[in-house]
Amino acid sequence: MKHLCRSVMGKFTVLLCLLLLTACSTSDVSLYAKNEPKFDLQHFFSGSLTAHGILKNRSGEVTRYFNATLEGRWKAGVGILVEKFVFDDGEIQHRTWIMTPNDQGEYSATANDVVGSGEIKMSGNALFMNYVLQVPYDGDVIEVNVDDRMYMVKDGVVINESIMKKFGVEVGYLSIVIEKVPQ
Repeated sequence: MKHLCRSVMGKFTVLLCLLLLTACSTSDVSLYAKNEPKFDLQHFFSGSLTAHGILKNRSGEVTRYFNATLEGRWKAGVGILVEKFVFDDGEIQHRTWIMTPNDQGEYSATANDVVGSGEIKMSGNALFMNYVLQVPYDGDVIEVNVDDRMYMVKDGVVINESIMKKFGVEVGYLSIVIEKVPQ
């Protein structure tokens, strides 16, 4: 019995250490300070955009595909981004972001299916945002923590990678290409 308890406790300790290490291993957006082109939030999320992406489960299997239209506008430094997602199974989701500047030159963001507000940080060609998203799941709604990472790869094109976690465990991944629609 002692051997079994030590084995279980040893495995629990290793798992706890791994969780703590992965929780502390996120990169800082300032690492991208010298990268070009510079991510200008107000410029990029103004006007019409399109997005195309995939959603993966925790095993890395692609479970859904989607296309989206986005429309952004700004007034007095506050941005509104209206999103419409159309999934491969016909489901349609709508999200409206409101991005508000703060005194530190960063932004907070709220949306109709976001709990509280997300924190936006930008540096160089990168934008990082963390928030809690309400997601439909098995006829219910669950809350997942989203770590959004956007990288401007050329003027008018952003690649967005997101990691979704529940109780600190990765449960899904999102990959999106967002492009400005030429005016």
